[in-house]
Amino acid sequence: MRTLKTFVFTLTLMLAIHFNNDAQQLFHVHEDVVKPSMTSEYEDILKELFKIIEDNPIEDFNMLTLRGYNNHYYYIEPINSMADLDKPSPLASLAKTAGEEKVMSILKRMDKCYDVEKDYIIKLNNELSHMPDGMTQTPEGENYREQYKIYYTPQNRSMMKEKMKSVKDMFITKNSKMHYRVYESGFGTEAEFYLVSISAKDESDMATKSEIHEKLLGEDGKKMMFDMFQTTLNIEEIEGEIRPDLSYNSKK
Repeated sequence: MRTLKTFVFTLTLMLAIHFNNDAQQLFHVHEDVVKPSMTSEYEDILKELFKIIEDNPIEDFNMLTLRGYNNHYYYIEPINSMADLDKPSPLASLAKTAGEEKVMSILKRMDKCYDVEKDYIIKLNNELSHMPDGMTQTPEGENYREQYKIYYTPQNRSMMKEKMKSVKDMFITKNSKMHYRVYESGFGTEAEFYLVSISAKDESDMATKSEIHEKLLGEDGKKMMFDMFQTTLNIEEIEGEIRPDLSYNSKK
């Protein structure tokens, strides 16, 4: 048992060192898979919680909330390293200032709204992202999101990375205005994937951008994407929207 614990600890440490040596931003993601029938109640409880946070500000806390149209709620918090996960959580800090009973009561009510919750790490990959106007997760006025989880096997890891680079190179060569961010799976994810996130004002704006982009890339773009799909295990599309009303930044 001790040998197993030592192995797990060493593996976790190695992963943390790997992440830290790569100067790209890490994010802790908490994901609630909310029951469709409980969506309204879940939202009402969230608003209660954020009112408490507003009355009891949390220091050094930054969290972006994405509500997927698949009824998954993603709470995305930047972290410096895996070691940050050992620090007291923002909710623990809130309980100290607002009262443990009040905060715990709200969290227990939230627990009724979902049967599945997940926690994992993803990493923003600047090298593979196409953001020529500067890297930002929140382009002004563009809260709509179209995201693609591109799964691949460990065997194809290097090949997939090269194909993702080829995609970016073509976007640059063609001067595409379809900007996107690429995140890669990390500790705690169910499989290896790249998450491609594209922003727009709304679904109509996204459709317009896509039409212009497809015409720009033409047959070359179709061939390139077909070639990449040969290395892909599966693709999951996630539509959603950033929720500023359920996000938090203590520095604002």
